[in-house]
Amino acid sequence: MVKRSKKPKVSFYDLFWLFIYGSVFGWVCEWTFSLVVHHQLINHSALVLGPFDVCYGICACALTFLLYRYKEKGNMSLFFISFFLGSILEYIMSWGMSLVLGFSAWDYSGMFLNINGRVCFFMSCLWGLLGVVWIQYIYPYIERAIHKLPKHIGKKLMVILLIFLVFDLGLTISAIVRARDCEKGIKPRNSYEKLLDRTFNKDYLYNMFNNSWSD
Repeated sequence: MVKRSKKPKVSFYDLFWLFIYGSVFGWVCEWTFSLVVHHQLINHSALVLGPFDVCYGICACALTFLLYRYKEKGNMSLFFISFFLGSILEYIMSWGMSLVLGFSAWDYSGMFLNINGRVCFFMSCLWGLLGVVWIQYIYPYIERAIHKLPKHIGKKLMVILLIFLVFDLGLTISAIVRARDCEKGIKPRNSYEKLLDRTFNKDYLYNMFNNSWSD
């Protein structure tokens, strides 16, 4: 009996650290781009604590999870698979931000072949190219870097970071809610809301979400 070769898989442990690597790397890229091109210091983190551009982290995980099994099919196949999957993912993320936070951090309404301003042909092509570059040339190096860390240490750090990220997400949501209340003229009702007004207030969020959070 001929055994079928198993398709390569990516573990949750790998995906978690990919999320961290991708989120931090994305934050650095966006921060650098804003500084060099627009001469502005924009935070670009999706969470109020730490350099975590969550969209990049999610994309790193999604691209790896969805495309890794197709790495042997060739670059052209990877391009088209990433073209469509990346576009779907970007649309869902934009729609999700609008649904949960009331805004989307990007708008392609003025670009060629866009769909509701959430995706466009140019960005879909970039998704296709990114999928090829990511799977064939970038991910193998990150995978080796992840596995250099002793797994028993990596798992403990993963638990600590997971708890921190959940806390960070809750703090971010409460900061957005409080900032919107502040815009409506609602006074802080307790010391926690006063703290939010002094720290993660409208100005902080406005910069963090690339000047689009209150649209």
